[in-house]
Amino acid sequence: MTIKEAQQTVDQWIKTYGVRYFSELTNMAVLTEEVGELARVIARKYGDQSFKEGEKDNLGEEMADILWVLLCLANQTGIDLTEEFDKSIEKKTKRDYQRHKENEKIK
Repeated sequence: MTIKEAQQTVDQWIKTYGVRYFSELTNMAVLTEEVGELARVIARKYGDQSFKEGEKDNLGEEMADILWVLLCLANQTGIDLTEEFDKSIEKKTKRDYQRHKENEKIK
């Protein structure tokens, strides 16, 4: 599935099952909540914390939840994420083409 197809899939789901998009502000709050849930799983799986009873290692699910809300925000604000992602890669390539290769901290 391409990014464009993912945006279209989310839009169709919202129109079929979701009634309407939540407001942009609500979706921003939901995105923040989802990032926090991902952080909790990463802290348990890779950090010094352990999973509490009943918690699960659902790393992929939390990442997918973040992607879902990000796609919602893109759709409702008229952003073509494919186009913006392409621009982001170009920007990072121009800016960082040697930076990481020369970084002693990551060699």
